[in-house]
Amino acid sequence: MTETREHTTVAIVGAGVAGLALGAFLLRNGIGCVVLEKHSRTYVEQRQRAGTIDGFGVRMFREWGLEEVLEGDSVPESEGGFYLDGESMPIEMDDDNESLYCPQQVLVRNLTDVFLRDGGELRYEAADVTLENLEGADGRGPYVRYRDADGTPRVLDCDYIAGCDGFHGVSRRSVPADALTEYSHQYGYSWLSVLAAVPANPAGMAIHARGLAGMIPRGERASRIYLQCAAGDTTEQWPHARVWSELEARFGVPVPSGEIVTRQIVPLRGVVFEPMSHGRLFLLGDAAHIVPPMSAKGIHLALHDAEVFARAVIHHAEHGDASLLDSYSDTCLPHIWNYQAFATWITDLMHNAGDTTHEGEFRKRVARAELRRQFTSEAASRLFGELTAGTN
Repeated sequence: MTETREHTTVAIVGAGVAGLALGAFLLRNGIGCVVLEKHSRTYVEQRQRAGTIDGFGVRMFREWGLEEVLEGDSVPESEGGFYLDGESMPIEMDDDNESLYCPQQVLVRNLTDVFLRDGGELRYEAADVTLENLEGADGRGPYVRYRDADGTPRVLDCDYIAGCDGFHGVSRRSVPADALTEYSHQYGYSWLSVLAAVPANPAGMAIHARGLAGMIPRGERASRIYLQCAAGDTTEQWPHARVWSELEARFGVPVPSGEIVTRQIVPLRGVVFEPMSHGRLFLLGDAAHIVPPMSAKGIHLALHDAEVFARAVIHHAEHGDASLLDSYSDTCLPHIWNYQAFATWITDLMHNAGDTTHEGEFRKRVARAELRRQFTSEAASRLFGELTAGTN
């Protein structure tokens, strides 16, 4: 079968938050781009993930003229509670907090609608994607090979490739192993992540000697439940009855049970790959770094990467200056490590304050002293408000 060949400025691999935000930024500044996504549109827009959009993200969309993507099902941060050994510790939200809770599938759907309305090229069910000639040999730019939904082989020539296809995507795997350094930290415990067809009641986070728990709203009659568990646990060890009884024990209040839609074990870890570019390939979002869900900063980092890269491409197009592209990784990494530091602090704090099996009683008491100090600080309402409204 004859392959079809075409050209665009930026080939974007992955139609998640990073890829679609980048596409919208570029398109509105006259930069050609094509988004390739291996899944169907229905799958992508129904994929349940958290969606805490902090003040940075809200202001960023506003500055790019894209505030409309926050409309619809997005709501202000919910007034989630915080429970310590069954005792409720109410959180007063800061009136100046611009953060929003917007389920990630809603944000993706809104970004998709805007991108397509603006004339963007978004190609779903792109199979057998390979990234080639990343270093621009023989004066040619990179290109992406794939098969479209009908099985037709296609080649997309481009000036740059933006790898926005997540931790397990093809983008980072296309970089030679000796060209990347992986820095990672395993926290030694996991979360059981459960999607349940019940309203989040109680909504918030709980610290208990049995481990951390969370119940976060995902809609009028849907919630995401998190239960700290051992790193080696499997879903078979967590039958439905155990999920509800453990959740009730850790919150210390009655919890109505209901249908459990999905269950999965999520190991808690932090990962950063350096550098975040190789030749003409640039890595964005989870393709370049992972933060533990406790920090609720996954969307923040994805949007920050997208904005830095978009500004670099636009600057090069307008001024013929590639310096911002050359410094993309060096620009992003200090910001990423800053948020890894925050993620490590809040993850250790919240888990050490309850379960002593990892760090012992001394660290538990230190963590609880720090929590009490945080609850008396002016910043606590913002920090814990974001955490109880929606972890990633």
